[in-house]
Amino acid sequence: MLRDITIGQYYPADSVIHKLDPRTKLFATLLFVISLFTFRNPVGLGLAAIFMACFIWLSKVPFGYMVKGLRAIVVILIITALFNLFLTPGEPLVKFWIFSISQEGLLSAGKMAVRLIFLIIGTSVVTLTTTPNALTDGLEKALRPLNAIKIPVHEIAMMMSIALRFIPILVEETDKIMKAQIARGADFESGNLIKKAQNMVPLLVPLFISAFRRANDLALAMEARCYHGGSGRTKMKPLKYQKRDGIAYAIVLGYFFVMIAVRIWL
Repeated sequence: MLRDITIGQYYPADSVIHKLDPRTKLFATLLFVISLFTFRNPVGLGLAAIFMACFIWLSKVPFGYMVKGLRAIVVILIITALFNLFLTPGEPLVKFWIFSISQEGLLSAGKMAVRLIFLIIGTSVVTLTTTPNALTDGLEKALRPLNAIKIPVHEIAMMMSIALRFIPILVEETDKIMKAQIARGADFESGNLIKKAQNMVPLLVPLFISAFRRANDLALAMEARCYHGGSGRTKMKPLKYQKRDGIAYAIVLGYFFVMIAVRIWL
């Protein structure tokens, strides 16, 4: 399960999507997420699937590698689908005890599950095709106008970069601690829910200690390099839009306008 977490990981490849400016990919992801939760008809979800499939194909990232990240959220998917299945009002098709399943509930559960799957896979395209540094630089530059109202954009972007870098490290550290505890006789699988939670204590304590130690080492390293925030700092590789970014913006906006047209007409 831990090895299935792909958030924060970068998949190197020579593709058009990898070469796009991170601001372009962030904008495309934002419009894609808006389209998923705004346009509810099946035709709209079909267009979103085609749009996402094209970007995955252009990214040259194996589809199986992206789908692997869904295993970590399968419980969330099931819970969300069940809530929509049983709590959506409508004409009951099946009724037992205090629960009832309606046609509207089936449609709502199916659509919500599809949306969440598309959301995870679609956002994974950005993190898998963009290095954490480039993603942070793109976010900082895109939000730069907020500096006018005293929002610390650089600090927010820095925290995001550190968080993305620490996710794979913490996952690897958790895997090592689990293997060490299992070799010493620990059991993380058997027992009821409360027993499993109690069995996690020997894992959480060393993990938190390791995380605080890494955070302290990072803080000392930043102080040793005289880091004092983003004021007056320059970039070694400043972001510049290329022709391909303009084409990507046109494609994404075209997709969004088509989705609006589908919502109006259907």
